[in-house]
Amino acid sequence: MKRFLSILLVLGLAGPAWALDLADLSQREAAGGLKEALAQGAGKAVELLGREDGFLGNPKVKIPLPEVLAKTEPLLRTMGKGKDLDKLVSTMNRAAEQAVPQAKPLLMEAVQAMTVEDAKQILSGGDDSVTRYFQEKTEGQLVTLFEPMVKAQTDSLAVSKTYNKLAGTGAGFGLLKAEDARVEGYVTRKALDGLYLMIAEQEKAIRKDPVGAAGALARKVFGAL
Repeated sequence: MKRFLSILLVLGLAGPAWALDLADLSQREAAGGLKEALAQGAGKAVELLGREDGFLGNPKVKIPLPEVLAKTEPLLRTMGKGKDLDKLVSTMNRAAEQAVPQAKPLLMEAVQAMTVEDAKQILSGGDDSVTRYFQEKTEGQLVTLFEPMVKAQTDSLAVSKTYNKLAGTGAGFGLLKAEDARVEGYVTRKALDGLYLMIAEQEKAIRKDPVGAAGALARKVFGAL
């Protein structure tokens, strides 16, 4: 525990005025407080994104046209395809909004599975440590969970088929990532990017205002940082 606290002090996460409070925290309390905070942050992120306009109405996470279509957008609009493009953007974002709530159980499992060592790495790992932790623990499972849900909504659009054809050719020549070769893969990746971004923002908010943390233990830990 002394080594853990020393790391926090060296990194400037704990000032002298809080030394006594930090010294009073056990490893279990530190890990438990972080779990409370991350559960709150992940839950809030899902709540913000998993509702109408959670993606479509938020410029930070709104899913734009895939690059392949964006490059040809002016031409497609002159050909009368503007409504199709707008429908695709709307459908992609609505699909993400409906998929994100399904992530909550996996996020909560990742929080509960957190070890003391994980907590140390998160608390001393910088602003993106929470994002990296959740990505490592949940990304693969969430891709598997999200893609079929997104595909069910985007397959009905003619412009999705156009994109899949163009992107598939482009991916074959190495012009774009393989995971972006189909609409559902692109939307899934963007949805996860948005989810992890919002989780990171919630963590920053808790660090900035520990009094607002949901649990007493979380307030105790983050109040001592």
